[in-house]
Amino acid sequence: MTTTFASLGIPDGLAEFLEELGFITPFDVQTATIPDALAGRDVSARAPTGSGKTLAFGLAMLIRVEGAKPRRPLGLVLAPTRELAEQIQRELDPIARAGGRSIIAIYGGVGYEPQKRALARGVDVLVACPGRLADLIGQGEVDLNEVEVVVVDEADRMADMGFLPEVKRLLNRTPDDRQTMLFSATLDGDVAVLTRNYQRDPVRHEVGDAEPNIEDMRHLFWRLDPTGRVDVAADLIQAVGPTIVFCRTRRGADRVATQLERAGATAAAIHGSRSQSQRNRALQSFADGNVEALVATDVAARGIHVDGVACVLHFDPPSDEKAYLHRSGRTARAGAQGVVVSFVADDELRDADKLVRILRLRADLNTPAPVSLQGAMERLNAGPDVSFADVNLALANAEAAPLRRRPRSGGGPRSNGDSPRNNRSRGGPTRNAAPRRRKPRGSSNGRAATTTSGRSKNRNF
Repeated sequence: MTTTFASLGIPDGLAEFLEELGFITPFDVQTATIPDALAGRDVSARAPTGSGKTLAFGLAMLIRVEGAKPRRPLGLVLAPTRELAEQIQRELDPIARAGGRSIIAIYGGVGYEPQKRALARGVDVLVACPGRLADLIGQGEVDLNEVEVVVVDEADRMADMGFLPEVKRLLNRTPDDRQTMLFSATLDGDVAVLTRNYQRDPVRHEVGDAEPNIEDMRHLFWRLDPTGRVDVAADLIQAVGPTIVFCRTRRGADRVATQLERAGATAAAIHGSRSQSQRNRALQSFADGNVEALVATDVAARGIHVDGVACVLHFDPPSDEKAYLHRSGRTARAGAQGVVVSFVADDELRDADKLVRILRLRADLNTPAPVSLQGAMERLNAGPDVSFADVNLALANAEAAPLRRRPRSGGGPRSNGDSPRNNRSRGGPTRNAAPRRRKPRGSSNGRAATTTSGRSKNRNF
């Protein structure tokens, strides 16, 4: 028997609306956690980013909360980064509107006044980064003493970023009889402390791999002098398609993004020194396929989920094996395949070898083929026993699949039809990713269908 949202206990009206949005068959984490969440149980769930966690906790929360008073939300979702907070709000907003609920996201890097006005109107579900929420509480703009449901999302990232003390202070402001749901890539260490001190008899679910499935990735370590990295990176990006490029510092991310543009690959940078509007534009441009590369620092990329990332490029080496796994997990999601490339200088060879041994990677350590990246896809998709530096593979495909390069200047923006997302003839690792969600009937922007008055149809859930 096929599992449906209705069979999990989701009301028929909401289940029908989810189908209109393209959510037909629940993901594993949704199947596991939604019945317990609807029953009011505390939930501890281990699930990777991109596994469908937002709907897993969001649906039950939206069903249970309604009629919040000004400045007193009934549902609270804590997220470690601005991008993740906004992503959660954006995904749940059409559903909230359809059911007559309200949801907003608050985070730093933007002005206080719009957030204060939204809170003063009353909001059923508040998605927040801990720091900004604490600031607004201190200003008397929000009170958590009527919160009925709390979700701590990406709890392991909260711990990594030093946010857990603030998370605990915020939880202490909520009622003792609240429902608490915790979602994390790991459930041990500091996360286990949250479970022990802030949950009551939680039901535990573990879905997917505890770490990104490195077997679904092709791992390549390229020995390159730092002065030659940009041109090789530009060639790689244009050969494989959508790529997230990791740099160690904010200044480095800006510099690499600019250099990639000059080398012929469209790129946008995202890091903590950029304003929220700049970060939003960069992320949206990458998601829409208007730029080929998103150049990011580790902190800025946490919590970002973009479908169809073909390649992760470690332009600067990760700090350790945990950072390598987290960075690399941006590709090869939901059973898809992906390529992970690391640039390695001579003085970094020992660290690269240590990382390969610790993670037991089937990795290729060499120099890119001398004919640039022509025929790259055949080598990237080949088994780990086939060296990327195999000149014969490169030469055999160079004439059949010449590398396309944009001019270094004056090329102008590409048309939509030439977007790396739209023009798959340019190549990209073979992927079996899930199909994109359908937009709702009668809607052109992916939001819930509305009546002529502009108010959402109430789905009576």
